[in-house]
Amino acid sequence: MSAVAADAAVAVRPAPVTLGEAFWVWLRVAMLSFGGPAGQIAVMHRILVEEKRWIGEQRFLHALNYCMLLPGPEAQQLATYIGWLMHRAKGGIVAGVLFVLPGAVSIMALSWIYVLYGRLGIVSALFFGLKSAVLAVVLEAVMRIGSRALRSNAARLLASAAFVLIFFFGVPFPAIVLSAGLIGWWAGRAGHPAFRGGGGHGSGKGPIVNDADTLLGEELPEHARPNWRETLRTTLLWLALWLVPVVALLIGLGPDHVFSRIATFFSTMAMVTFGGAYAVLAYVAQQAVENYQWLAPAEMLDGLGMAETTPGPLIMVLQFVGFLGAYRDASGLDPLLAATLGGLLATWVTFTPCFLWIFFGAPFIERLRGNAAVSGALSAITAAVVGVVLNLAIWFALHTLFQSTVAVQTGPLHFDAPVLASINWWALLLAAVAVLAVFVLRLGVIATLLASAAAGITLHLIGAVG
Repeated sequence: MSAVAADAAVAVRPAPVTLGEAFWVWLRVAMLSFGGPAGQIAVMHRILVEEKRWIGEQRFLHALNYCMLLPGPEAQQLATYIGWLMHRAKGGIVAGVLFVLPGAVSIMALSWIYVLYGRLGIVSALFFGLKSAVLAVVLEAVMRIGSRALRSNAARLLASAAFVLIFFFGVPFPAIVLSAGLIGWWAGRAGHPAFRGGGGHGSGKGPIVNDADTLLGEELPEHARPNWRETLRTTLLWLALWLVPVVALLIGLGPDHVFSRIATFFSTMAMVTFGGAYAVLAYVAQQAVENYQWLAPAEMLDGLGMAETTPGPLIMVLQFVGFLGAYRDASGLDPLLAATLGGLLATWVTFTPCFLWIFFGAPFIERLRGNAAVSGALSAITAAVVGVVLNLAIWFALHTLFQSTVAVQTGPLHFDAPVLASINWWALLLAAVAVLAVFVLRLGVIATLLASAAAGITLHLIGAVG
């Protein structure tokens, strides 16, 4: 076969797949989705773009950048988006629900173990090892996102500014994201290359798969054409699924009941946490720990360790937060029953809005593929997210490596500084080894976390940690 004939054979578009056939592919994606959004997006790219060729590189990145713009977990929303492109709303629901389900079951089981046996020395030691490695995992996410998003000096400057504004001045996430989007939109419209391209968490380093050579092709599917009547019906349906339970809790139990507080807090979070899963974690860590006091910083890190070692979205840790919040304020119910309901409630109000954002906005975003201004805005937002994730990494480092911090405030400048004398040397050692494993030995997230958990147990057995 000649080279030309071989290229032509490769370029043959895949045959259509049914929703039933797609179900098993989405289940495979869900079961392999470990390691946070960076790893999950890489898995989707490998299976859906490179292996199945359902969708091409540029369409994949366009969808990813839109999902990075949305509040909430970008990887789960990306799965929902592609499922919707493939098989309409049913496909989006199948892809989105399957992406969440394995993690939801795993985190619920681990949450039960945590509250029942977490005070046992060996269990505490296991989580001590896990949270010491989380810092390396988040730093690796910073590097992966940055390697794709920060391709120009302007993007690097924007990421630096985002970090300074959020860490030192407490500027809200939405303000940073909106400002970045406006800057990128202006640059794209003016034809400036500063925010051209970019792929968020990255999509792999293999050969480029052209949109024209994929199942979806370059065409706009009929169901992806905006229809205002259908859009209104879909919007009202998903708004009702999301907000009717929240309103019922507020009316039936009152605004101060723990279930009402969980419902309203995570519903608010679903609307304002722009910038992807790591931005969500930064917001929840600050609010749930410092304002609501549902859990301690160390427990938030334990929950993140659970989420990192189970399949599904990283923000399944929010189920753990809701679980602990209801467990400690059961309001007359059995604590474990209240905790289970609180965890499920947090999961519902966190993920239901994700379907709303996709089913409402995706038809309009699909029509804007190739629009320089929109692409510039989305790429600039992705660049700003690097600064947000770096803020999260430092927050974790402060609460992992030091036993206490002190608030520093001078005018508009305010941040937490570590009390150097309170450093935990064993945590520092484990974190340093985890950084070495991830960045030098390339062990991978799961192997690193499991090795760190084993190290924590070993330290307990020899009496080094309690």
